[in-house]
Amino acid sequence: MRSVRARAALGATLVVAVALVAAGLAVLLVLRTNLIDQADLQAEVAAREVAGELATGTPYGEVELDDEEDHPVQVTDEEDRVVLVSKDLRAVTGTGASGVTPAPAASAGPSPSPGDDDDDGDGDDDGSRPGRGQVSHDDPDFSDGTATVDRTTADYRFAAVEATTPDGVTLTVYAGAPLAAEQEAVDTVRGAMLTGLPVLLLVVAGVTWLVTRRALRPVEGIRREMAAITASEDLTRRVPEPDSRDEVARLARTTNETLTALEASVERQRRFVADASHELRSPIASLRTQLEVAEAHPELLDLPGAVADTVRLQVLAADLLLLARLDAGEKPGGGTVELGALVREEVSQRTGDRIAVAVEIPEGGAFEVTGSRGQLARVVGNLLDNAQRHAEARVAVSVAADGRGVRVEVRDDGAGVPEDERERIFERFVRLDDARSRDDGGAGLGLAIARDVAARHGGTLTVHRADEGGAAFRLRLPHPA
Repeated sequence: MRSVRARAALGATLVVAVALVAAGLAVLLVLRTNLIDQADLQAEVAAREVAGELATGTPYGEVELDDEEDHPVQVTDEEDRVVLVSKDLRAVTGTGASGVTPAPAASAGPSPSPGDDDDDGDGDDDGSRPGRGQVSHDDPDFSDGTATVDRTTADYRFAAVEATTPDGVTLTVYAGAPLAAEQEAVDTVRGAMLTGLPVLLLVVAGVTWLVTRRALRPVEGIRREMAAITASEDLTRRVPEPDSRDEVARLARTTNETLTALEASVERQRRFVADASHELRSPIASLRTQLEVAEAHPELLDLPGAVADTVRLQVLAADLLLLARLDAGEKPGGGTVELGALVREEVSQRTGDRIAVAVEIPEGGAFEVTGSRGQLARVVGNLLDNAQRHAEARVAVSVAADGRGVRVEVRDDGAGVPEDERERIFERFVRLDDARSRDDGGAGLGLAIARDVAARHGGTLTVHRADEGGAAFRLRLPHPA
């Protein structure tokens, strides 16, 4: 039962079995009802024929009781005494009386007394019996019983019809119709169902097994290829995609898309490690060289250079640590940050900038967002550092409401960013040609960190051309929900 094919086959078989059993019971019920209705009709016709003869005054001994085996007849009077039975009827149940021997001196019945005579011939005073010489027009009563005719006992369906003789005697005629044919038909249908049901269920189970096996064949191919990819660690391989447009094909396409994203992630991680190693190697090698020279010749120690290399190492290590935390899925805090106050505070702490930063923030404005104050301050600082590195004489930062959020824009009057490079500069360890010197102090991580932090805060970071002619970095963050 751990196989999908087995569970599908079992489920389909159970569903079909329940449906067939329910349908079979319904068919048997309808068939039995129809056959009983036919037996009722036959019994009623036989009973009304005999009742009609009695109503016309035919003596009991002259009443025609044809087809006694198929339609046994018993006639009783008002006191439930048997007055007439079929010739070969030996025993009966389910009628008004169990006797099969007519009462002595059976005749057309005694003459009614004067008080019993109906002047209008419409029946007794209570109106519940047919009038003289009439047969009841009401629906007969039906009952199940048995009858023994010439030593053969069988089940019958009896109809009871009342008739009144011309002498005013009300008789009840019980005529039966055999139920053997009904029972035989029901048994035949039931037997056919019981015989065909297992065969049909086996066919359903087999067909379901084969169809499911064929449908899941591409899934097995996907599984084997994924196992091979896992064993070989070759993320360039892809699982086979079937030509169909069903769920399996969509699964294969999604799997390949996942493999593509995983390959890109692994490749980016490898490049990250390689670039980080390269960026760390340079300041470490420079610092080591300076320390070795200082050890041999203390008077040649470049202390400012050693401090600068140490600071660069510290900044690079902090950047790498923050990127590792962002890659690990660290979520920003849920506190509220007022971006206007944050920008003013960040600018006020930048006393060593070569160009004073112009702050453009409307007074009394509310620029609140949700997130980590430290990470957002890091974004603003990185954007200002980038602007200081490329500006000629002006750096400006502005904060304003922007639709349903807040916009922070950092502008400079430098050379700007070429349009075809405006996305690449946000990649890690990417520096344009004019920013590759060591004196610039950049490792190509500031803008990448800024965009990652913006994305994790539900915002965006893009670069455009500033009015001053340089670059304009626009940070958009949503208002608190």
